[in-house]
Amino acid sequence: MILVTGGCGYIGSHTCLALLRAGEEVAALDNYSNSKPEALVRVQKLANRPFPFEEADLRDETALRRVFEQHQIHAVIHFAGLKAVGESVQKPLEYYDNNVAGTVTLCRVMRDFGCKRMVFSSSATVYGSGNPSPLTEDMPTGQVTNPYGRTKYMLEEILKDICAADPEFSAVLLRYFNPVGADESGQIGEDPRDIPNNLMPYISQVAVGRLSRLAVFGNDYDTPDGTGIRDYIHVSDLASGHVKAVEYANRQTGARIINLGTGRGTSVLELVAAFERANGVKVPYAISPRRPGDVDVCYANADKARRILGWTAQMSVDDMCRDSWHWQSQNPEGYR
Repeated sequence: MILVTGGCGYIGSHTCLALLRAGEEVAALDNYSNSKPEALVRVQKLANRPFPFEEADLRDETALRRVFEQHQIHAVIHFAGLKAVGESVQKPLEYYDNNVAGTVTLCRVMRDFGCKRMVFSSSATVYGSGNPSPLTEDMPTGQVTNPYGRTKYMLEEILKDICAADPEFSAVLLRYFNPVGADESGQIGEDPRDIPNNLMPYISQVAVGRLSRLAVFGNDYDTPDGTGIRDYIHVSDLASGHVKAVEYANRQTGARIINLGTGRGTSVLELVAAFERANGVKVPYAISPRRPGDVDVCYANADKARRILGWTAQMSVDDMCRDSWHWQSQNPEGYR
């Protein structure tokens, strides 16, 4: 059985669905700090398969041990963690406590139960601002611009140390870029609390009328239209990458670092135009000051994922925009 931490979150719920559709046995854990119970209900309906779930915080070692005692967990896909760049600048202690301390607790319990396979949700933020795009896995890391990114960098180093100490341990460290979109059913998608930190749900909530206009953070970057360029990847493509990664972790030992991205960069204003084009809706916007910690350009070289995992992104930017709107227009208030 595969344990998915943060299994009710945006990427976690789509990955649970992909695993179930692939015939895997799944258990999920979440504390609902940035997710909704309804996501779990809908995943089970879409897959037509129930699966066990534990409401718990990763830092609650007693609850975590109970999950491992009740189920034969042979691998963990680890999403659980705080993830907002701007918030991490304001609340660094919460990010280090939740992301780093929680993962250390998880690894300790895995060790005690002989579970030696992990797929870790890392991030392109570990590359910092000093590397030119397209970003490759052998580029230097550590010069990170925000506490969120530093937690991901620290955890990569911790997992590499665990693999070095235990030759039977396998960790696939997936550095992925900017997940967007929703399952094509429109039943599960991204439903952030309060005003979204990520671009696509912000666009979608403006389009559906929940917010009056999009705030574009900075138009003075060194890019063709002045707005930041990112590698947007469909969440269903990302989920399939995790299915491939856990299969790989079952065959190999040691630490492997792999980018999951499309290899293409899209600016903020290009994404807005694509959304309007794909869905026939207008998205009013206004320019706001840059956010702390953001970089000009960030997109992946995804050759290693194709070579090692046999995975490539299949969905276009228009697909991402269409599926995001399908979710939001069917669920104007999200899961509520």
